[in-house]
Amino acid sequence: MEVIHKIGRRKTSVARVYMSEGKGNIMVNKKSYSDFFDTAILQYKIQQPFSLTETKDKFDLSVTVKGGGVNGQAEAIRLAISRALVEFNEEFKPVLKSEGLMTRDPRMVERKNSVKRKLERNSNSQKDKIWQRLTLKNYWMQVFTLDT
Repeated sequence: MEVIHKIGRRKTSVARVYMSEGKGNIMVNKKSYSDFFDTAILQYKIQQPFSLTETKDKFDLSVTVKGGGVNGQAEAIRLAISRALVEFNEEFKPVLKSEGLMTRDPRMVERKNSVKRKLERNSNSQKDKIWQRLTLKNYWMQVFTLDT
């Protein structure tokens, strides 16, 4: 079997996976994956495609990952591993797809808007202040016209 090369992305993380037959060694940026990812949850995310397809300890992986945080990096690696396993054997695709491992998560961090003070707060913009004044003015005009 030759080396299978696949790319996975999540948020701003990009993972390149080189998969070949072997004994189950997973190296992430020239470190063992258990050293690179400290928590058990992140280690589980990397092992998840292998456990679903029952191919643990059958492939050696060399992974380079850049950008983002550790969670985004782990999920990018998981997507790349899933894609490499499907290229190795097409019969793995329904199993991986049913668990949601074949779809790239398109959610990204919302960019900062210069009009807003913070990401989603918009109450102090000039447009809102003008709109509030207009609605108050219309309200009081209606009140005075009803009284007379």
